[in-house]
Amino acid sequence: MKKMRGFSLMELMIVLIILGLLGSLVAPKLFSKVGSSKKKAAVAQMQMFEAAIDTYRLDVGSIPANLEELRASAKRGWDGPYLPKAIPMDPWGNPYVYDVPGSNGNPYSIKSYGLDGQEGGTDENEDVIHQ
Repeated sequence: MKKMRGFSLMELMIVLIILGLLGSLVAPKLFSKVGSSKKKAAVAQMQMFEAAIDTYRLDVGSIPANLEELRASAKRGWDGPYLPKAIPMDPWGNPYVYDVPGSNGNPYSIKSYGLDGQEGGTDENEDVIHQ
């Protein structure tokens, strides 16, 4: 009779316990990076808005009153659309806040209020502001 080869139940349990311990050590590190990657995505989208607003300003002679004017406008000199797709939501699913005039004497500012969608906060709730 041939001897059957394979793993015993005890060996499988040991491997599962080791994998569980490794997962409990690595998972918190990975999930902490999600928040910072969303902030980086928000900054990248805001830079895309800035480039579109600058092009709009060169064509029209003024900055748009709202972000929707980057997609469609009846203003003289408008040569858009300046964004390839509809205005995206921020990485947390909230609309960007576009203020004209912006703070600190800037002509405009673009903000994302973070995970909670409210002004202020820390960590993932921290505001991301591009001026």
